[in-house]
Amino acid sequence: MSLRHLSVKALLFIGLCQVGRRGFASAPEVREPPKKIAIIGGGIGGTAAAFFLRQEFGPGVKIEVFEAGTVGGRLATENIGGYEYETGGSIIHPLNLHMKYFLDRLGMSPRADVPSKLAIFDGKELTFEESDWFIVNFIRMLWRYGFYFIRMNMWVEGILDKFMRIYQYQQFGYSFSSMEKLLHAMGGDGFLTLVNQTLEEAMLAEGFSQVFLNDMVAPITRVNYGQSVRINGFAGAVALAGAESGLWAVDGGNKLVCSGLLYQSKAELVPARVTTISIKMRPSKMGSVTNFYEVNYVGESGAAHSMYDIVVVATPLHQGMSDINFSGFSPPIPSHFPGRYHQTVATLVHGLLNVSFLGSTEKPEDFYVSDVLTLDNKAADILSLSSLSPVKIPKGYTPGPASKSKVWKIFSSQPLSQQHLQQIFLSWDSVWEKSWLAYPSYNPPHRRTPPFILHDRLYYLNAVEWAASAMEMSAISGRNLALLAHHRWFQQTGKIDQEDLHTRLRGEL
Repeated sequence: MSLRHLSVKALLFIGLCQVGRRGFASAPEVREPPKKIAIIGGGIGGTAAAFFLRQEFGPGVKIEVFEAGTVGGRLATENIGGYEYETGGSIIHPLNLHMKYFLDRLGMSPRADVPSKLAIFDGKELTFEESDWFIVNFIRMLWRYGFYFIRMNMWVEGILDKFMRIYQYQQFGYSFSSMEKLLHAMGGDGFLTLVNQTLEEAMLAEGFSQVFLNDMVAPITRVNYGQSVRINGFAGAVALAGAESGLWAVDGGNKLVCSGLLYQSKAELVPARVTTISIKMRPSKMGSVTNFYEVNYVGESGAAHSMYDIVVVATPLHQGMSDINFSGFSPPIPSHFPGRYHQTVATLVHGLLNVSFLGSTEKPEDFYVSDVLTLDNKAADILSLSSLSPVKIPKGYTPGPASKSKVWKIFSSQPLSQQHLQQIFLSWDSVWEKSWLAYPSYNPPHRRTPPFILHDRLYYLNAVEWAASAMEMSAISGRNLALLAHHRWFQQTGKIDQEDLHTRLRGEL
């Protein structure tokens, strides 16, 4: 097959997978590469940054990743009955090219597909229940909402088409110094408008009805971000993309990508909590003064510190998420940026579902619904209810109906009481609960996202989450910061914040 017959998306993926991809970036200038780089945080963003920084700076630099908890961060699993189940980030979109690239490089594979059925719950009864037949679902949606559902898919696809430009830019080594400039490079003023208005405002302006937003869009934003249609429009589009077909997960658990990237990057894991980052000045051999960063941390052996040329903070600098003090910087760097992270409680229950709780008259042995989304009203006091399959699907596994005891995951804003559990389940063997500060509380307009650049060679990866929080967003930010750190270290300003890249590069693929 000739290259001209391949799709642009296929070419982008092929370009990402080339072993010699680093050749797209300009060759280093006379300045010596950095000797030591620190990354604060071992989640998907931090480990992706380690992987890409190794690509950019080569084998000579020492990379250390600080992680006080478990590698994977908000990607996590829990063992129930001898099987592992996802408790954190669980789905990946088919157009997430970095995650696909990681699996290819790490020799991993997607998890086996498991059939699923969706329903929507208003707190009293199921207002919509998916059929096994596509044509039946289509007719139901068409009868109730006209062509809004098709138009929604087209609207999301239009945003995704512009979103995909970031892979082209990164393939050619371009980087951006702020989230606003990255968004503008992808989607122009339209993306900047989206991030500073609510999803509700954006979709109403596109002609969608309030009924459709309440009945179909709100349940999707609630399950993905625990919030209403008043989240920002860009995050809302990411949430709606997470409801499309073809979603996948990593065989064995999504967190395996993080440990795999850490291994591939040949970075050293430092199991410690970072307390302070300070700036230090040292004279260089050329007579000038050079900045270094002193990272103070507390590990199993007590307090210690190390010096670094470059530091990437890959943990949220927000209240309740971290308490890193920045010392000696002018202007000062805050320990906590404005805004807060939204609490979502994940409760895993191994038990028998009470289908009458959902207002269903079906017999449990006939009830195969696996994902129950909820409307944004007071009666629906849970965000979602889903039956989980193990992260590694056993041979011959089938989910089974509600008459069989299985693992259910409930998202809620607050911990579930014993009384509430008794309403939802007929019986249970075990209950596991985890309170996540999983993503920002999106209350647009958020006129200014935190910066990518905190200081000369001090970077902040999680600024990306204030546009939208997702595994792929963190991976994109990790790639962007690796390129940005490389270009700024070697003073290659022509690769930073270039305008009109889409038009300039359109003919090169």
